[in-house]
Amino acid sequence: MKQTALNFLYKYGALLVILFVLLYFSYAVPYFFTYDNLTDILRSISIVAIVAIGVTFSLIVDGFDLSVGSTVSLTTVLTASLMVWYEQPLAIVIFAALLAGAMIGLLNAFLIVKVGIPDLLATLSMLYVIGGVQKTYTQGYSVYNKMPLPDGTTAPGVLSPSFLWLGQGKLFGVPVPVLILILLVVGVHLLLKYTRFGRMLHMIGSNQEAARLSGIPIYSMRTWAYVFSGLFAALGGILFAARVGSGQMDAGAPLLMESVAAVFVGYSVLGAGKPNVIGTFFGAVLIGILLNGLTMLNLPYYAFDIVKGLVLILALAVTYLHVRRKKRT
Repeated sequence: MKQTALNFLYKYGALLVILFVLLYFSYAVPYFFTYDNLTDILRSISIVAIVAIGVTFSLIVDGFDLSVGSTVSLTTVLTASLMVWYEQPLAIVIFAALLAGAMIGLLNAFLIVKVGIPDLLATLSMLYVIGGVQKTYTQGYSVYNKMPLPDGTTAPGVLSPSFLWLGQGKLFGVPVPVLILILLVVGVHLLLKYTRFGRMLHMIGSNQEAARLSGIPIYSMRTWAYVFSGLFAALGGILFAARVGSGQMDAGAPLLMESVAAVFVGYSVLGAGKPNVIGTFFGAVLIGILLNGLTMLNLPYYAFDIVKGLVLILALAVTYLHVRRKKRT
């Protein structure tokens, strides 16, 4: 009986916590449990969750990508500058940003897979390199409509309404970033769970040597994992620029730890015990609900990191205690 209860709590504990937090804030805070506020929560977590999906890909193959925050920052200013400085059409802007994210993923994969640098060290180094490239490219300035340029002139372009719609618009009453997030969660879940590609990624993460002996192309599959990580970070950068209406310096810095927290909280969702996109989504939802509710309770913003850290510690403790118990049995 005790074991059954523990297994139930392990499998559904994270969802019960989300439900409890929702009920508590609904009781304690007026207007918390309203359609507008709930969609605002989903809008606020959409970019973090999209970046976290990319981190999930790297963790599935037993890696880790610390460069996603800098990738978001770079693609945010790149996207804005292509429109504001060079008046490029939307299709070219989005393509260039996604290409930049893919190239960063390829470079990470080269350092990790070919050169053999440990993933944490390689992506940490890239974090600094990409951050330096971003600051050099913009000369340390944020990019916004009609901004003054170093030569004394004014930037000729503006962020187009169609671009801003991606981050600020609604479709059928639902924020566009939320719709994009839902489509990505469903698509990536199907890819990882029901395709040969997804099964190979999971096999590499579970036992790389066994995967190699089974004929799985380990190097190319791990490369794809880091390319996907870069692509999702770039998409996060595009949506961030569209949401705030400018290219902010170091915009992605806080997104790194929030996305990592969402992924690891997701380990305990439905008893997965491993990186999975559904868990990542619910991990981001839990963090978003907490931050929104605490803001409504007027908790000082500088205490939010304490809450996020405690939630992450609790989720990891539950996950790894369960794993240790299973090994003993």
